[in-house]
Amino acid sequence: MEVDVKQISGRVEEESKLIFEVKKEQEKVIVGQKYMMERLLVGLLCNGHVLIEGVPGLAKTLAVTTLSRILQTKFHRIQFTPDLLPADLIGTLIYNPKTGDFTVKKGPIFANIILADEINRAPAKVQSALLEAMQERQVTIGEESYPLEEPFIVLATQNPIEQEGTYPLPEAQIDRFMLKLKVTYPKKGEEKTIVQRMAHSLPRTEVNPVMGPEDILRLRRLVDEIYMDDKIQDYIIDIVQATRTPKDYGLELEEYIRYGASPRASIYLTMTSKAYALLQGRGYVTPQDIKTVGPDVLRHRVIISYEAEAEDMTSEDIIQKIFDNVEVP
Repeated sequence: MEVDVKQISGRVEEESKLIFEVKKEQEKVIVGQKYMMERLLVGLLCNGHVLIEGVPGLAKTLAVTTLSRILQTKFHRIQFTPDLLPADLIGTLIYNPKTGDFTVKKGPIFANIILADEINRAPAKVQSALLEAMQERQVTIGEESYPLEEPFIVLATQNPIEQEGTYPLPEAQIDRFMLKLKVTYPKKGEEKTIVQRMAHSLPRTEVNPVMGPEDILRLRRLVDEIYMDDKIQDYIIDIVQATRTPKDYGLELEEYIRYGASPRASIYLTMTSKAYALLQGRGYVTPQDIKTVGPDVLRHRVIISYEAEAEDMTSEDIIQKIFDNVEVP
């Protein structure tokens, strides 16, 4: 197996040049927010959707539009509003009175990268239409189903649910997002750079497209080949199991957890840790990779109880305790 790891590491080293170019282009526009930009790339390399949560003005939308300009892919931004209809998203059938036939008018969902802006402002019917596209990678218009082009990834932004005019997303839909990111305010030095760069009437910085669909699909195949030891796999299973039966791992957390993470969490944690290892220029996964991406995979899959809410305990607090206590291989 050692020879295989060396071979994979060699290929990772070659591909790292392309990833470096992507990061360099990102930094032309986005100051700081390295965490968000890296996780967007993780989602892209894993063929997984990403939900970005943060207050307005933290460059969530700008980060996604910048990434779409760096990638030579078809991009659509959809502004989610309370009056949005499913047909506005997926398309509809148009009646032609001359022929008496219906023709399909495809909606903006037919693209490679979808920016679902302020996703939690749209009603339940729209969320249901998006759910089929995210899970099945197809949409149904009338009686026909239409496959979506690969690569297809939904990058959604949402405001914190306490804000006015927001609808909490259904748990089934939140679970379809591979990663949920919590974006915070920039540091003082970063904010000064943001002001110097963006406080102009025409602040837009041009970026060069450096990666195309073929590159994305090739990198995804390489992610699948990243080496993961059996002990690392067991560590992932232990982390996820600890969200369901914390007592088995010496944790008194059962009263604070309503639902633990599903097997989808184990799958996604495996995939994202491999992609993160690739972004770090390695052909193998370490326990630290799992600790780094773990909170983003688990925070929306561990549903807390009323007791936890009463004690101001969040899913992040529970996940952190699990990572602190589960034995690292």
